[in-house]
Order: sequence, then structure tokens, then C-alpha cells
Amino acid sequence: MDVIQRHPDRYKATVLSAHRSVEQLAALCRQHQPDYAVMTDPDAASQLSEELADLPSVKVFSDAEALDDLVAQSDVDTVVAGIVGFAGLRPTLSAARAGKVILLANKEALVSAGGLFMEAVRQGGATLLPVDSEHNAMHQCLPVDSNGLPDMANVEKMILTASGGPFRGRSRDSLDSVTPEEACAHPNWSMGQKISVDSATLANKGLELAEACWLFNRTPEQIEIVVHPQSLVHSMIRYCDGSVLAQLGQPDMRTPIAYCLAWPQRVDAGVEPLDMVTAGRLDFEAPDLQAFPCLALAQWAIARPGGMCVFSAANEVAVAAFLAGEIRFTDIDRVIDGALQSIDLAEPETLDAVQALDQLARVHARAAVLADNPPGAA
Repeated sequence: MDVIQRHPDRYKATVLSAHRSVEQLAALCRQHQPDYAVMTDPDAASQLSEELADLPSVKVFSDAEALDDLVAQSDVDTVVAGIVGFAGLRPTLSAARAGKVILLANKEALVSAGGLFMEAVRQGGATLLPVDSEHNAMHQCLPVDSNGLPDMANVEKMILTASGGPFRGRSRDSLDSVTPEEACAHPNWSMGQKISVDSATLANKGLELAEACWLFNRTPEQIEIVVHPQSLVHSMIRYCDGSVLAQLGQPDMRTPIAYCLAWPQRVDAGVEPLDMVTAGRLDFEAPDLQAFPCLALAQWAIARPGGMCVFSAANEVAVAAFLAGEIRFTDIDRVIDGALQSIDLAEPETLDAVQALDQLARVHARAAVLADNPPGAA
């Protein structure tokens, strides 16, 4: 929204959505005057309607299905798909089928239903641009055609960078007692709770690895993951001639958002310039898969049909349980592993099948959480 308001001659917010954050969405509606506001929680939608009673130009809708229809409307050109988790899949698919320009910030559309989603993009004639900083960096370092499709012909290796999160360098044993507050205190990025915990466990890098495989038609073996604690090099492309192209910038999401909004042009994002002298040294190291096994689990799951759908759903349940104080930080990967081992994996070929597999994974994950924390336990 900050990038949009810097360029009122180019962009107008037509639809804004949230789940339950009434106060924040009401403020955005007053500032940006969208045509529609969607709250997926019915009670929150009623509250928003009351809050905006003096602003009849904003029509308030109260269910997720309304969002599916609104993103496909003719007056919507671009859809920023930023709904966290599996809930973002259906409206993002709707935008793809309607041929929109999709600024993809929701990982689950690709992680849980990559085959379905990429086929919807192809059939709908949509333009897909990655907002995730790492994939956006890769896109900036690749030759792309007029539809935003990258040319991978001369690429030898894609290098996906990771900050390492707030616990980089810690031993596995030392992570047993970390708190949600510590896990959410990312050293470089300002993010929501769920993605902050994912960064701390390196599950986020596993999700991004799966995302990169779908976006760039790569196998996991063609993508190397390196830890870069400064978060200034957002990813790199190594070409067959030995050249390595890297995209650098401040750890500020306005840069990739502005890149996607204006592509193939460039606009001011309001981001402070990167001073290389002040930035100083740039460090790189291999990820510690012993201390952070979520990444190894993701690498295993990517190679199995439906594996990442299960991984993603179980991770959502495990992170929610950790944030609620039900399990330890080091139990998150145990819950994910349990779900992966308990389910007969198969590639879901329809959206209903994706949802069924997602729900099955959640049931197994929740059972694993409750196994160590039965109701009524002290």
C-alpha cells in the first residue's frame, strides 16, 4: 500500500481483504477508498460494515467466495496474492484463471498445488511475477520474455539465499527452550508471526525451494541454498560460462513489490539506497540441517508426489501450536515428519484433492500435537 500511494497516477486499490483485522482494514479503506473490502470472518465483516457506515462507496463482503469472484472482475488488472497459508490458494487460482497479472507472495499456491496453479496460469494467460524477495531476485537476474517467463537455457545453478533466522549458529539442544517472542524476532526482516517462525526453523526456505522449482522449472538439485546473514544478496544465478549474477538491495519488501507492480519498468519504492561501503562484508555459509531439520524434511518432501502439500499443512498446524505454547520450537519438525510418514503420498490432481490432502495432513499434525499435550494436562 505504501508503494501504491507513492504513485496515485499509476495505481488504485480496487479490492482490499483481511481475515479479522477490522481496525487496520477500516483505516486502509479510508485512506485508499477501494471499491470493495472483503473480510473472510463474518463477524469481522459486520464490524467493518459498521465502521464504514459513513463510507458507502466501499462495499463490504463477508466470505472468501466473494474474494474469488472479485479478483476475477474486469476492473482488476493486478492481484497481489499475499494471503498467508492455504487460505490464499483459491483466490489466487481464480486470478490465474481470469488471466490477471499475479504478484505472488503466497507460497502455498505453488507449494500445495504447483501443478494445478501453473496450469491455471498457462490456460488463463496470466502473467506470474514473484514477490518473494529471493524469487524476485532470481527473476531480476534472468532474461525474461514479454510475458515475464524466464529463459533458463544457459543457467547452471540457482542460488537461493537464507538469512539463517534469529537462531543461526545455535546448536539443536539449545533450541528446546526458545520462546515464540524470540522466534519472531527476525534480525533483518519485519514479517508476520507465522513466516517469522518459518524463517527461524528454516521451513520457510524449504517452502521457497519448492516455489522456485515450480516458478523456474527446476529440480531441487539445480538449486543451491546458502545462508547469508546480512540479507543484502537476495539470490543469485550462476550461468554456464561461470558468470554469477546477484541481486542486492536493502531487506525491504517494497523493492520486490515495486519491481512487480511496474514490470517491465521501474518506479520509486521509497527504499533507502544500499551503500556498499557501509554494508561492509558479505558472508555465506551452508545451512545447518542438524540444528534445523525442517529444511531437510522439505528437500525430502519435494521429491515425493503431494509431499509439500503435507509439509505445508503440517507446518501451519505445528507453528500455530508453538505460538500458542502447546509445543516446543524443536517439536515443529517432529510434527511435520510425523505427518509425512503417516500419510500415503500421492499427487493431488484436482483442487478438491489438494484440499483433502491438506486437511488429512492437518488431522495427523494436530494428533501429533495432542499426543504430547492431551486435553486437561498440566
